[in-house]
Amino acid sequence: MSSRHLERPQSNWDWRAAGNFVFGGAGAGLALFGALCAPAALRVPLVLAGMALVGLGLLCVWLEIGRPLRAFNVVVHVRTSWMSRESLAAIALFALGLALLAGVAVPGWPIALAAAVFLYCQARLLGAARGIPTWRHPITVPALVLTGLAEGMGLFWLIAAWSGPPLILALPLAALVMLRALLWRLWRVRIGEHAALGALRAVDRIAPVTRWVGSVAPLALLALAAATTALPAVQATLLALAGLCATAAGWTFKFTLVTRTGFQHGYSLPRMPVRGVPRTTPR
Repeated sequence: MSSRHLERPQSNWDWRAAGNFVFGGAGAGLALFGALCAPAALRVPLVLAGMALVGLGLLCVWLEIGRPLRAFNVVVHVRTSWMSRESLAAIALFALGLALLAGVAVPGWPIALAAAVFLYCQARLLGAARGIPTWRHPITVPALVLTGLAEGMGLFWLIAAWSGPPLILALPLAALVMLRALLWRLWRVRIGEHAALGALRAVDRIAPVTRWVGSVAPLALLALAAATTALPAVQATLLALAGLCATAAGWTFKFTLVTRTGFQHGYSLPRMPVRGVPRTTPR
């Protein structure tokens, strides 16, 4: 009996868990690029916006906990839990962001490092789910990290496009979108052999969004923006739309990944045992 017939969807993680990946990953990416790339006038607002999204994602997780008042226990298992490491990275990010808000001259690299560690630890949460083929696949972790970075750069342009950041910063968004598209496609091909049919159908249903909205549209909009340097308002609108498309597709992918593809792996029984029939060793 094929294991695909024995797989069943997990019931522990719902939209609240997905909210942590949707908002937290994008917020970490925004804080990272806000700290490193933003103009001086926008550095603090972008970092704080990234922190707010990370906080919103953690709030979603807190709502999912059966005993919310015991949420502090999550930070005491750093040696064994990626959720504990994610929480500590978030605390470091919040501390640095609040120091920045208070007027402390915080360099950009510690904020970016804390955001990157948060994003990596968050991705490892799914990678550690050994019983779910679509989550445990080795490509899932880099796909989630790259998706969070693309969302962060997309939000960067969505917020900052009308403030005149240099157009050269559109190149990282284009590169991230292209790399993400390649990784998404590779992930879909590689999980095809082991994932449940329901998971594959869910991924295929959002393929038009990930392909056209998440990849083709942002690249086309960025190309048009590069050709409209004489029209600053039009160029800013195109850049913002490119960022919006890149972010929306990433959120769609992650929400589907968490809530629609989490089928637990069943048993594989290629040969059913029958009482009274001697066991033979296959040649």
